[in-house]
Amino acid sequence: MKIVAGKYKGKTLIDRPFAHIRPTADMVKQSIFNKLQFELVDARVLDLFCGTGALGVEALSRGAKEVVFADLDVRSVKLAKDNLALIGSPAEAKVITGDFRQTIAKLQGQKFDIILIDPPYKSGIYEECLSLIDKANLLEDEGIIVCEQENNIEISYEPFCLLDERVYGIKKVAYLNK
Repeated sequence: MKIVAGKYKGKTLIDRPFAHIRPTADMVKQSIFNKLQFELVDARVLDLFCGTGALGVEALSRGAKEVVFADLDVRSVKLAKDNLALIGSPAEAKVITGDFRQTIAKLQGQKFDIILIDPPYKSGIYEECLSLIDKANLLEDEGIIVCEQENNIEISYEPFCLLDERVYGIKKVAYLNK
């Protein structure tokens, strides 16, 4: 698992074989960030369900001003911190341990330009997560939510609007805005 582009391009991140972590493949990650390239510079990013932290680290590498990494699992949080250490533990990275509900409540009043959502595929929490993000008003008016999910799972993106959707094998990536 490598950082695809930006100031940390080519650095190899730690990818421990925990069963609960399903890292985004480099090809999919590259596609996501190529699509977001113009929105990333000086962006505030929330990497919810951060797992290895690879998506948030990629955002930092490509010019994000700040990235908040959040995950419930302490192993994921440690792994994200370890991967941040590989790039020098930048001050613009913050890590939160906690359930997505607690994290969203804690972040209420803050605004993010990009929110990355990649929960466990069979968790059934997509709709609740999107609803809480809306209620907490976390997304900037022109912001984008990137929602990764299993291709065969249909979810409601309400109250957000679908901008684009791409399929990569068993994975689907949806781009949403207000």
